[in-house]
Amino acid sequence: MRVVLDAFEPPEDPLPGTVRAERNLVGLAGALREIHRPSTKEELFRARHRLKWDEAFAVQLTLVQRKHRAASWPAKPRPRLSAGLLAAFDAALPYELTGGQQAVGDEISADLSGAHPMHRLLQGEVGSGKTLVAVRAMLQVVDAGGQAAMLAPTEVLAAQHYRGIAELLGPLGRAGELDSADGATRVTLVTGSLGAAARRRALEEIAAGDSGIIVGTHALLYEGVDFADLGLVVVDEQHRFGVEQRDALRAKAEQPPHVLVMTATPIPRTVAMTVYGDLETSTLSELPRGRSPIASHVVPAAEKPAYLDRAWQRIREEVAAGHQAYVVCPRIGDASSDEDAPPESDNGGRRPPLAVLDVAPLLSDGPLHGLRLGVLHGRLPADEKDAVMRSFAAGKIDVLIATTVVEVGVNVPNATVMVVLDAERFGVSQLHQLRGRVGRGSAAGLCLLVSEAVAESPARERLDAVASTTDGFRLAEIDLEQRREGDVLGATQSGRRSHLRLLSLLRDTKLIGEARLEAISLIEEDPELERHPALAASVAALVDEERAEYLEKG
Repeated sequence: MRVVLDAFEPPEDPLPGTVRAERNLVGLAGALREIHRPSTKEELFRARHRLKWDEAFAVQLTLVQRKHRAASWPAKPRPRLSAGLLAAFDAALPYELTGGQQAVGDEISADLSGAHPMHRLLQGEVGSGKTLVAVRAMLQVVDAGGQAAMLAPTEVLAAQHYRGIAELLGPLGRAGELDSADGATRVTLVTGSLGAAARRRALEEIAAGDSGIIVGTHALLYEGVDFADLGLVVVDEQHRFGVEQRDALRAKAEQPPHVLVMTATPIPRTVAMTVYGDLETSTLSELPRGRSPIASHVVPAAEKPAYLDRAWQRIREEVAAGHQAYVVCPRIGDASSDEDAPPESDNGGRRPPLAVLDVAPLLSDGPLHGLRLGVLHGRLPADEKDAVMRSFAAGKIDVLIATTVVEVGVNVPNATVMVVLDAERFGVSQLHQLRGRVGRGSAAGLCLLVSEAVAESPARERLDAVASTTDGFRLAEIDLEQRREGDVLGATQSGRRSHLRLLSLLRDTKLIGEARLEAISLIEEDPELERHPALAASVAALVDEERAEYLEKG
């Protein structure tokens, strides 16, 4: 290293002198020398700080630049009407919107009224009422003559959303039917499992503009679906909306539609700035009135088998009281490897994770004998999945034994207890999402995390953390603390060295915030960095095209 540094010719410092002076940053040449052969501890600290700054600044410049470009695209304004479907919907609601729903609704309404496309992330606790906010946004667009599409990650969730939205709208969503309201629209479901005749009819309704609200999977963007006037796309639980999807959308609309991305996985502030930095962010933190508390407990099955027996007894008690339950397993079973199996946890992997197809008969013949059990997993045909969910929602199934296909969007208010088997095999956010499936009605919810992880092991500490709080934002911080940061900063880091070698999302929150402020200021003055060619080159080197696409997709 001494030989290299003796012959080292430092590159031009790409950072503008004003930024270096304002932020008290050392020059690049000095930082590169001191990081390899520090003269003092203080100089090493200053060198690391400068190189971290370069990494944070490069990411933030990329995101702010993308946000600036997107804001310059034209979009068709969809202003709110004083009388229309949205006004009629609000008047018919049997409850008041929460303060958060009202405030976020106003933000989205203002965005939709603008001449540039909205690109907003709506994050909120499980059950905070995001879907209601999305429905109100869709109605505003329909009132303004446009169409709104809601994209869900799975057919099960798409079908759930379709039924939920149709139920929320009632006569307002039944145009052409005998009991429809004046000026009603139509809600249409498009999934891969639709029969040929039903699909043809649905596509005709969409192309003619008869359907104001269209619900489906991402197949909506590609498979011969032509919209009359697509004004808003709502993306549920997909976290980001990637480059390919945006291109596909632009091809389906005369101008880029407004986009609302929803997630129930709370995002730590640094991740929001670093991965979601080109989105405006809205947060719903309060739960609607009437939602019940959820108690969570770890069941140490190996240390105290009697606790597991008690868990099954609790399910029987809830069913006897007229309620329903979930049992969640990490795997489907009957296959050499399950696509939906979570990665091996750190409890030693002494046996394969429990599987739905193995657990169901054991429960049926054993502790849950005599109860009506149903099975739900990702390998079932779409119509079977839908039939099982309908039966569960209708109260014809007492206990649903499932994989994580029930993780998001499933809404059965009568379900009050969930038992998660091999809970240490799931991530913190996943457990928080699963837990949100109970306590959705007037009765309190109970979530039992069954695990053989030994006390004080990292896996057990993770479960204890989930059991200790229902604050999703605190859990998101815990999740970030326990995960490799590569999982957050980019999929491209798996299997090769990270481009971001020094920056830490956990430790460098303040620095990332400062870099973002400087990036916003610089891009406002010089959007394409034409007056800063060296800086543009260094950004391109740190955030290559592959990583830039990852930042777009999240």
